[in-house]
Amino acid sequence: MQKGNIGVTTENIFPVIKKFLYSDHEIFLRELVSNAVDATQKLKTLASIGEFKGEVGNLTVHVSLGKDTITVSDRGIGLTAEEIDKYINQIAFSGANDFLEKYKNDANAIIGHFGLGFYSAFMVAKKVEIITKSHKEGAQAVKWSCDGSPEFTIENVDKADRGTDIVLYIDDESKEFLEEARISSLLKKYCSFLPIPIAFGKKKDWKDGKQVETDEDNIINDSNPLWTLKPSDLKDEDYKKFYRDLYPMSDEPLFWIHLNVDYPFHLTGILYFPKVKSNIELNKNKIQLYSNQVYVTDSVEGIVPDFLTLLHGVLDSPDIPLNVSRSYLQSDSNVKKISTYITKKVSDRLQSIFKNDRKQFEEKWNDLKIFINYGMLTQEDFYDRAKDFSLFTDTDGKCYTFEEYQKLIKDNQTDKDGNLIYLYANHKDEQFSYIEAAKNKGYSVLLMDGQLDIALVSMLEQKFEKSRFTRVDSDVIDNLIVKEDKKSETLEAGKQEALSAVFKSQLPKLEKVEFNITAQALGENSSPVMITQSEYMRRMKEMANIQAGMSFYGEMPDMFNLVLNSDHKLVKEVLADEEKECDSVITPIQKEMNDVNKRRNELKDKQKDKKEEEIPTAEKDEVNDLDKKWEELKTKKDDVFAGYAAKNKVVRQLIDLALLQNGMLKGEALNNFVKRSIELI
Repeated sequence: MQKGNIGVTTENIFPVIKKFLYSDHEIFLRELVSNAVDATQKLKTLASIGEFKGEVGNLTVHVSLGKDTITVSDRGIGLTAEEIDKYINQIAFSGANDFLEKYKNDANAIIGHFGLGFYSAFMVAKKVEIITKSHKEGAQAVKWSCDGSPEFTIENVDKADRGTDIVLYIDDESKEFLEEARISSLLKKYCSFLPIPIAFGKKKDWKDGKQVETDEDNIINDSNPLWTLKPSDLKDEDYKKFYRDLYPMSDEPLFWIHLNVDYPFHLTGILYFPKVKSNIELNKNKIQLYSNQVYVTDSVEGIVPDFLTLLHGVLDSPDIPLNVSRSYLQSDSNVKKISTYITKKVSDRLQSIFKNDRKQFEEKWNDLKIFINYGMLTQEDFYDRAKDFSLFTDTDGKCYTFEEYQKLIKDNQTDKDGNLIYLYANHKDEQFSYIEAAKNKGYSVLLMDGQLDIALVSMLEQKFEKSRFTRVDSDVIDNLIVKEDKKSETLEAGKQEALSAVFKSQLPKLEKVEFNITAQALGENSSPVMITQSEYMRRMKEMANIQAGMSFYGEMPDMFNLVLNSDHKLVKEVLADEEKECDSVITPIQKEMNDVNKRRNELKDKQKDKKEEEIPTAEKDEVNDLDKKWEELKTKKDDVFAGYAAKNKVVRQLIDLALLQNGMLKGEALNNFVKRSIELI
């Protein structure tokens, strides 16, 4: 028997392994099974070139559980005593102290970085044995044993077959790994597609109402997964079945891309476009990353462009190492090339579906657009490709490319300054009357109801020359696309003020909502009252919901315009009735207000060239008194209008109709509106 110390410069390497790898300690199983697969593949290679002349036989790797042990067994090349000394005892460190220094901040970078795979066993085991026999002729089987200190023993043993058994004596803190279900789930996670069959126990059958073991190995992996096969040998159903295996509870994918590249790096895989319900975040991290069929991670940011992390599927590249650490990925040139390649392949595939089967592309557009919009918003080179197949949909459900739509609206939707105005709605039913008004003018209206459309609109305004996007309810129809300068007939100031005060007094108090009331001549056949909201303010508030740093806009109240149509019969009747009912009371108040104003202006003119200290106190006091008096008279006048408005059912009815049309009439106000409507009928 040989005894010795493992070649490290300090005795605390095993506690370090435990501590550093603890967050990822389940990975030991991946490392040990991967090592067994490597040893098996090496034997296959030696046999294929004639260097191993023996019987290859069954090469299945077995994982088995004992009372307090886990054993991983293979029939690969095995190890001699010298090889154990070289590969196990002399760990390829420049010294444990350097190791500690280098990896103290990045636990994830340890695995796979320096052939430490085997030593991950000590994260869960108090003792590890290697029982191994080399494939070389006449080799002596040996057993290596270590209890987690730097001391080890090697002794000769009897072993009939070539290959290696690694036996882990599980420590008290890691007993969970002795549960069949736990090991089964880890093998499924890390080893589902390893290229050599992996057996975990025996298959079970139901017999006499209970499960009994059969003699057949329970193979847990598919050693020839779909992405390793030729696309020409596969049917659509094969891709759909593989998707169902990966994501059992998901809807059928929209379509998929089979990747296969040998130069300038190796990459295979299948990416699926899933049906996305709504929330972007929920669908991220569904791409599984493999290195030579060994599972690495499902967090692929940095390898896949951000917008494509919404896709599902599998990527496999031996050029991506097992230790996927952020800093490594950000600096690795292969990873950058892979990212660029995937973007190009995805855009090429979308382009080809669009060209070859536009009907199918349009049918799937609603599901597809979240990927494409997200890509155009986050990646300049993707926008350059996608602008040719990205679609606009109008409110009638017709689809257009950007270029087609521009040609469609160019003649009719260019304003007097030469800007092309894209009208859009984001809710077909809620904005129905505004959409109809635009259509009656011969305008086309886009439906932009996707969760990224508000950000897309802002980006397209920068990309498209002399173009502006305006929601159909952001102004009255004649102001949406101003074709010529025109002086609209406006009411004289007194009538404008009276109408404004009458309607303002009956507006409901809505939380964080403010109204500005104006009267405009819109034609006798237009609505009597409309509510509009400035495109700029509404858009800023919507952007605040999806973009950090804009919360200032989110806190501001919603500003709406209540536009009274001074040409409409009902509004004219309200104005005439208000004059008849209120003039006798309003006229003397207005005369008094005019007198106050006149005196106030006289004093201000007298004081305008004087410094503050040169103005007599008596004059200052008089100005203050006049200001107060004016406010009192204004309140008195508003109270008269409010008193009149409260008795006029048409005023309240018109306001509520406008609120109802915009989905702003709720609760008690809606109930009162219904009652009042019945009375009016």
